Amino acid sequence: MLQLDGINFAFAKAETLTNISFQLDQGSHAAIMGESGCGKSTLLNVIYGLLQAQKGTVAWNGDELLGADHHLIPGHPMMKYVPQEFNLMPFTTVTENVGEHLSIQIEHRLDRIMELLEIVEMQDFADRKVKTLSGGQKQRVAIAKALAQEPQLLLLDEPFSHVDNFRKNSLRRRLFHYLKMQNISCLMATHDSGDVLSFTDETIVVQAGKIIDHRETKTLFQDPQTPYIASLFDDVNEIPASWFDTKKDLLLYPYQMGILNSGLEAVVINSYFKGDHFLISCGCKKKNILIKSATDVKAGKRIYVNLV
Repeated sequence: MLQLDGINFAFAKAETLTNISFQLDQGSHAAIMGESGCGKSTLLNVIYGLLQAQKGTVAWNGDELLGADHHLIPGHPMMKYVPQEFNLMPFTTVTENVGEHLSIQIEHRLDRIMELLEIVEMQDFADRKVKTLSGGQKQRVAIAKALAQEPQLLLLDEPFSHVDNFRKNSLRRRLFHYLKMQNISCLMATHDSGDVLSFTDETIVVQAGKIIDHRETKTLFQDPQTPYIASLFDDVNEIPASWFDTKKDLLLYPYQMGILNSGLEAVVINSYFKGDHFLISCGCKKKNILIKSATDVKAGKRIYVNLV
């Protein structure tokens, strides 16, 4: 189990992380979400020991982990970190990179390497030199390399940011299925809701270096407490309580509003094709709102919008 208690960190005089506390149970998967510059990567660096917290403690299974001031080589034997820089050996092969820390005396060593390459869909590139790979391919090799030593905790920093969209979903399904099967905990810094909704048990939302929410991922998505939190998952409409006679102002995603036969009158401003639906931008009571529609609607048309 990973435990953080009151972590503070600052670059020079600029406070970057403030009073960060949470725990991650063994086998659980959590996302750290927030806008660029909010402190996601810095937090992972503090946990792994690349940066020294000015205050607070990081513990693994009850044992405090000392930071960068105490170790020449960062990290913990049961913890692996995949940063955005990949940390690969460019002039050696994919196989050699993944097997770098595996003893040559391990039985079925090559089978183990190929198993990991299959998880990240890189088995066909086993003999390629890393320097010849694309950014997305390097990212996948870095993940396989981190898994090679069977860590109990995997730290991922924007792990799919360089991966092609057509391959990303398959890779995420393979990787997180493997982590669950092996009971490997995962803490992932990301701004991509596609990394989070289907694959994490809980989500930690960070804003300006502070945790502003930490709940089960599904609950946090369905009941965002601020526009900032909702905007991490999708476009968000801030709807006054008076519009639909509700007890409080509403934060609604586009799919929670629709074009119906009755409701509030609005005028269509623009329509955006999204593949399986259209995103309709319209003006309603001097506000711009976004709603999901199964069909296209021309600009200038008057419509009625309501809750769905």
